Amino acid sequence: MCRLFGLHAGARPVRATFWLLDAPDSLSVQSRREPDGAGIGTYDTEGVARVAKQPLAAWEDHAFAREARDLQSTTFLAHVRYASTGALTMVNTHPFEQDNRLFAHNGVLHGLDELDRRLTSLGVRGLVQGQSDSERFFALITAETRRAGGDVGEGIVQAVRWIARELPVFSLNFILSTATDMWALRYPATHPLYMLERDPARAPDPPAPLDARSKRISSRSTDLARSPHVLFATEPMDHNPRWHPLSSGELVHVGADLAVTSTMPFDGDPVRLLTLADLEPSAAASQTP
Repeated sequence: MCRLFGLHAGARPVRATFWLLDAPDSLSVQSRREPDGAGIGTYDTEGVARVAKQPLAAWEDHAFAREARDLQSTTFLAHVRYASTGALTMVNTHPFEQDNRLFAHNGVLHGLDELDRRLTSLGVRGLVQGQSDSERFFALITAETRRAGGDVGEGIVQAVRWIARELPVFSLNFILSTATDMWALRYPATHPLYMLERDPARAPDPPAPLDARSKRISSRSTDLARSPHVLFATEPMDHNPRWHPLSSGELVHVGADLAVTSTMPFDGDPVRLLTLADLEPSAAASQTP
């Protein structure tokens, strides 16, 4: 299963160190257990998106993902990919960038020909450089955001409603980031997505650096030892009891001031909800925990 990690540090850029493959599987095991891509998205001091990513396969060098990367940004978006659709190439590796926004997705949706026709009718098919369902999903959000006059939240809602109504869906979990805001969606309940609001000043113990670790993505930041921040992740990344799962259909927005808004804009599950049995073997393997 793909791993997502989002970090919103507020209005002031902070430094964080990332490892995207902290404990890689042995190369002696079958290639399906190896990641198919890894990437980190950040913003520079001018608010311009920057993405560092690399397609990975079992026979390739994993140095990109194993090496620590020291980055500075107000928001960070990291992703480790297990491919369900699209070749192991740079253009299919997350995060994706469109209109200076960053996007990473964990899940599968079918009906890509129909989705392509929708993107063409909205004039954004040219945004899609690869073959993945994820990049197409992002392009639809981009198109709907443009139609909503730049309102990202409205663009997300309209795009997800169309997909849930028109296409077969396994999971649409994603994190979308700008230099100042972050959105996260869990929909439907197929895969978990967790959230943590961390305020060291309110903690009972002395402030400690951020030290978030999972099987695939790790992040550490001494800058965040004393300042509040918000985290999203596929799985809890430390023992903090305030990690909690988003509900199915919950869309969370974190503003530049770290104000958190949660809405439930989707009624019920997608019309054509897929199960693992509906997926091709390679796609099904990519979606197992």
